[in-house]
Amino acid sequence: MFRIRAIHGNAFFLSHDRVEQVQHIFRETFPGLAEYADKLPSLLHHPTEHGFRSGLLVAEGALGRVDAFALVLYFSEVKSAFLDFVATRPGVRSRGIGGALYETVREYCSNLGARGLYLEVEPDEPELTRDPAALTENRQRIRFYERYGVRVVDGTQYHLPVGSPPSSALLLFDGLGRHEPLSRSEARQAVELILTRRFGHVADREYVRRVVSSFQDDPVRFRPVRLQRSLGRPAEVQAGKLSDAFAMVRPPRHEIHHVKERGYFEHPIRVQALCDSLDQTGLFAAVPLKPHGRAPLAAVHDAEFLEYLREVCGKIKEGRPVYPDTFPLRTPERRPKRLLVQAGYYCLDADTPLYRNAYIAARDAADAALTAAGEILAGRRLAYAVCRPPGHHAGRRFFGGFCYFNNAAIAAQHLSAQARTAILDIDFHHGNGTQDIFYDRDDVFTVSIHGHPDYAYPYFTGFADETGAGKGLGFNRNFPLPPRIENEAYLRIFDRSLDEIGRKKPEILVISLGFDTMKGDPTGNLLLRAEAFRTMGKRLARAGLPLLVVQEGGYSVRNIRRAGVAFFSGCAACA
Repeated sequence: MFRIRAIHGNAFFLSHDRVEQVQHIFRETFPGLAEYADKLPSLLHHPTEHGFRSGLLVAEGALGRVDAFALVLYFSEVKSAFLDFVATRPGVRSRGIGGALYETVREYCSNLGARGLYLEVEPDEPELTRDPAALTENRQRIRFYERYGVRVVDGTQYHLPVGSPPSSALLLFDGLGRHEPLSRSEARQAVELILTRRFGHVADREYVRRVVSSFQDDPVRFRPVRLQRSLGRPAEVQAGKLSDAFAMVRPPRHEIHHVKERGYFEHPIRVQALCDSLDQTGLFAAVPLKPHGRAPLAAVHDAEFLEYLREVCGKIKEGRPVYPDTFPLRTPERRPKRLLVQAGYYCLDADTPLYRNAYIAARDAADAALTAAGEILAGRRLAYAVCRPPGHHAGRRFFGGFCYFNNAAIAAQHLSAQARTAILDIDFHHGNGTQDIFYDRDDVFTVSIHGHPDYAYPYFTGFADETGAGKGLGFNRNFPLPPRIENEAYLRIFDRSLDEIGRKKPEILVISLGFDTMKGDPTGNLLLRAEAFRTMGKRLARAGLPLLVVQEGGYSVRNIRRAGVAFFSGCAACA
């Protein structure tokens, strides 16, 4: 089994392992052009420097091994694409990879808005290809493309030898299912861009002029099909080959953490409601949770705090939550010997209980965020961790606000080792735990939009003048809001937060997503409607950064269903 996905734009450096595999395949398959493999990162990351957008489609087998790739160039001015290279890892049996990869290339080009796909094949004519073995191979390759309605352009001088040593190629055209003929002017414009921008290092101005002017037929004439039975009609583009869905990771054991006390809003139905509503959108591919061990948690949380939660939760009786009731005014060096009494030393509030299964569920939630982060590092443009319990109130050595481990911070810490990372928290409540973890650091920029601490939990943090300390000065930003803010006012602040993030030039954006800013949430006092979430999704997608979305709050089931669909539909509309 294999899947095919696209790597382009800012995703290339997150997929450096895949790109390196492609470079290795390229050098083995095209040893005479090995230096071109070195250009792949530049092609993917700096499209304006080359005059076209590059997309790398990779067919992945087991454990992320790249078995085949296709490099596609898109010339937006003329809405035309060029298939630059296709190759399979030496020794890999086809298993249908070639056909699936080309079908995915067609879908990819169609999604870009291309009106046609051009490609080159070495000639299948004896006068241009003297080697019998090469001639047979070239005919097989053209036969393969003719299966998809691809036609050889006839009556031009595109085959004129060029380069050193000189080589010839036939130009093929795939109309991607279009029914109207290819006009002379459209073909001339596309061929001129292909020759000057892709092959300008070997094709001089006179060569380009001569080839372009040789397109005389209008519409362009194609060679009769020789090697396949004629389709008689354009081959339609088949959708669904490109694995470009958003990833969704849901912790499988979240339901074991179910506190049934009155006033405890963080219930298992939240995850079910979100997943049920989002499954109907068709936007997501489910990704199984992968355990990551204790080390990623220890990278952001105090080791003593982690051990306390593990030990105390293991000793609590099933169905008997323990709520902290005594809180030290200072940080004492001495603590009571009884584990349950120590709860107030580590907890923010009297509303977040220690519970038999809280530690297990919280570990799974952290693993969900880390699994989703892995999808981002593999090149996915959006991954959603449906974390439960939530996490943004958990700090280096404290828990509270229904949170035990800081899922977003754990994931951001993991991502920051690979790329510049920022966190945008749009939960109603201040992400005090996230702020605590990164407050004196300059490697993760943290922004929180939330209810003003004069009116909203956690009350003692989240003021606008909290901007970081030490190395982290200027790397923390808070936007506290007065009660009853509606869509328009909120979105103005949201845009300001995106401007702040843009100035830091992150390469990945982590979203702590809360739906408790909506009107009617039992824990919030803002008045957002679902349309605000759709707009936020669109604006985040337009920012062009890979998005890791980590679920935080939102406690009205009706609200989270509507807001979840609106938010991710907005992300998809502009992705």
